[in-house]
Amino acid sequence: MLRSMYSGISGMKNFQTKLDVIGNNIANVNTYGFKKGRVTFKDTMNQTISGASAATENKGGKNPMQVGLGSTIASIDLIDTQSSLQTTGRALDLAISGDGYFVVKQGQSQMYTRAGNFYLDDNGTLVTGEGLKVQSLNNGILEDITVNVNSLLPAKQTNQLVMKGNLPKDAKGSSELLQQLKVVDGNGIEHVIDMTIKPNGATGAANGNWTVSFVDKSIPVADPTQPNPNITTVNIQIPTNTPQNITLQLNNGSGTPVPFNVALPIEDLTADGGSMDANAYPDGNTQGALESFNIGSTGEINGVFSNGLVLTLGQLALAKFSNPSGLSKIGNNTFQESVNSGTPNINVPGEGRGSIAAGALEMSNVDLSEEFTEMITAQRGFQANTRIITTSDEILQELINLKR
Repeated sequence: MLRSMYSGISGMKNFQTKLDVIGNNIANVNTYGFKKGRVTFKDTMNQTISGASAATENKGGKNPMQVGLGSTIASIDLIDTQSSLQTTGRALDLAISGDGYFVVKQGQSQMYTRAGNFYLDDNGTLVTGEGLKVQSLNNGILEDITVNVNSLLPAKQTNQLVMKGNLPKDAKGSSELLQQLKVVDGNGIEHVIDMTIKPNGATGAANGNWTVSFVDKSIPVADPTQPNPNITTVNIQIPTNTPQNITLQLNNGSGTPVPFNVALPIEDLTADGGSMDANAYPDGNTQGALESFNIGSTGEINGVFSNGLVLTLGQLALAKFSNPSGLSKIGNNTFQESVNSGTPNINVPGEGRGSIAAGALEMSNVDLSEEFTEMITAQRGFQANTRIITTSDEILQELINLKR
């Protein structure tokens, strides 16, 4: 009789715990990046009244007789399934589509989160709402991500015009390719240069012999009927490994040509059949201010500068675990490594990890319909266990009344 009462008490305690977990799930139905919990039960020890016996020649075997002594909590699982993504349109709202956790730090303490509602603090550091610093991966080293919205990219002089593309051997002698290039001088001033590529003579294309000319047309010419003295011309041979160096004539701002030396690498030029699509790619840039930034699907933070350059300012790090359900919740939408989660395998998004969806947040994976169903089950289970106790109590009362 007493065994049934203690079984009922254990069942009530277990369903209380289940209701606590359900209540926490429902409370976090709108918490970004939240992963719900789930309670499972198991039976406790069993009291053996009669053991099993094997079959004999004259009599069959007999099963054991056991009375269970209630239930207990088997596990409270962390359900780390992917949830839906909610579009917000905010540049610093990030969601992970797939496996992985954002890596955040407070001092030397390293934590992990799926909630990607990030902000920039007064130093331009990317942080969570609680001020935890979001980490990037740079040559295998974790670093804070800093976006200085007032940063200036210094001017860089053009040192080479790298030629790439194809100059076909079957091109006609009259074929001509005209491109415009932008080069930056030592003072950080940009100049527009016209580049012309054409075969060197009637059979130049067939022999891989081409003429490349460069001219700054902003320099005035005294006699337009005469050849332009400011044109720089060079002959190139394809294929070749011979390095080329040229001297351009640039406008000094007052119409006077000033010599400017640059290298002209041509190793990447080909002479295959097909289209005539060669071009020169100058390095260098003018000074530029950071105008905006965006975050790509592989976690790269791209800064867009006023001089037209797009530079990578950092790349988000994602951590992957052998057993993500083994992570410990420590509040503030963050998790901590445990002895059963495995060590974090940290790399950039896309390297066996999920991709980054910018302008979106991962919603909670709590399903209200499922939680309410589980709540009804827990409520009825709790109620049934109370009936076991009251029924056992009534029987005990009848036993006491036998002595009247």
